Amino acid sequence: MSRKWIGIVALVAILLGSLGLPARAAQPKTYQVTGPVLELTSDMIVVKKGNDRWEIARNADTKVTGDLKVGATVTIQYRMTAAAIDVKADKGAAKKEAKPKKGAAKG
Repeated sequence: MSRKWIGIVALVAILLGSLGLPARAAQPKTYQVTGPVLELTSDMIVVKKGNDRWEIARNADTKVTGDLKVGATVTIQYRMTAAAIDVKADKGAAKKEAKPKKGAAKG
């Protein structure tokens, strides 16, 4: 490769690097739960913790070390992900809009 092309490639790399694009989005906090496996499918694992059943989603990217099977005691590292978000109307704002303004004519 000629010096000219090396210079152009270096310049493009510098320009792209100076755009200030984030290297990676921040990940949410990681939590963990430990207990025996009650159920196991390709997309979910159910673990018992105390008297509670914890259903945790998993996929092909979920790293598994050891022999994962029902009855095995496992420690699962997980992150919480929102499935849906419903925004409720602000009750305080609705009440303020319903009140007539001072000095308004009553009819």
